[in-house]
Amino acid sequence: MATFVFGMNLSLDGYVDHEAFAPDETLFRHWIDHEREIAGSVYGRRIYEVMRYWDEDHDEWGAAEREFADAWRAQPKWVVSRTLTSVGPNATLIAGDAEAAARTLKSELQGEVSVCGPELAHALAGLIDEYRLYFHPVVLGGGRPFFAGPRPRLRLTGTDTIGAEVIRLTYVPA
Repeated sequence: MATFVFGMNLSLDGYVDHEAFAPDETLFRHWIDHEREIAGSVYGRRIYEVMRYWDEDHDEWGAAEREFADAWRAQPKWVVSRTLTSVGPNATLIAGDAEAAARTLKSELQGEVSVCGPELAHALAGLIDEYRLYFHPVVLGGGRPFFAGPRPRLRLTGTDTIGAEVIRLTYVPA
């Protein structure tokens, strides 16, 4: 049975925004390693569309960006969307019942599966085994919150410093 994990970079005040802050070299290496180790990812439409950036090579990339792109492209992806009609390479569209599809994936896969996107994490809250919050020293004052609905009851299980500025807090449902 797979372990579902929801983890994202976020501001100190709890918002996610891929354009507001970027990982340093150490945190980016962490995400490369993470991408290589997982069994796959379940994406909400918005975050999937952001991540499609990694489907095509870009001239300005260095070795680390190419390495991340290769790892991302290799991972199976399931994309939950009522509006998309197709998805990119190594991805499967889930247009119906997201929770039922996620339950099936959880029972059939082994290893860690990333749940990607706050709204999707909220919809699948009963299936998430672990939450990883990667806090950056940035205050946004608004935007898309990490928790898209009522906050689940959680119990802290770990803290880590990753790179020079990021603190990861790991929680499990209480």
